[in-house]
Amino acid sequence: MKRRLAIAVVAVLPEIGCQNMPEPYAPPVQRPAVENFHPYRMQAIVSMSDDDAQTHFVQDLTPLATSTWRWTGQKPTIRLKARTGEDLRYSIDFVLPEANFRETGPVNIAFLVNDRVLDRVHYGSAGDQHFEKPIPEGWVTAGQDITVGAEVDKVTVDPQKGLKLGMVLVRIGITQ
Repeated sequence: MKRRLAIAVVAVLPEIGCQNMPEPYAPPVQRPAVENFHPYRMQAIVSMSDDDAQTHFVQDLTPLATSTWRWTGQKPTIRLKARTGEDLRYSIDFVLPEANFRETGPVNIAFLVNDRVLDRVHYGSAGDQHFEKPIPEGWVTAGQDITVGAEVDKVTVDPQKGLKLGMVLVRIGITQ
């Protein structure tokens, strides 16, 4: 019996010892870490089509709206929570309607972060607009509520409802 077992083991040993080993390969090229890498970039943008958009409103966002935009008053403002205060950008998409523009003419809009003027821009024509600009360091504190808004220098008044109408807001907020 021992002899049979020894013969069986000897017969199997060549099979076990004959394995194909993988070819040797060089390790991947090492690269330096990317500076200022943030795997999860912060984005706090409120689209007027968001179901919870109204929870962010502070002032001058009128009840006149559709599913994708909302009329503003003179100084539309929203409130957000910032996870970080580093490398932030103010961003807004809005429309200056032709009908308003015929009444007001060119308008100046101040873009605000925590009631500080980030920039003032002169708009000489109606239409779709986009404004984006870096927010200076120190204007936003991580974990704190911040306000983001705009101030239109000239508005029209809705004759039926008496509302001051500044612009049509599509989205507003901060990104990183």
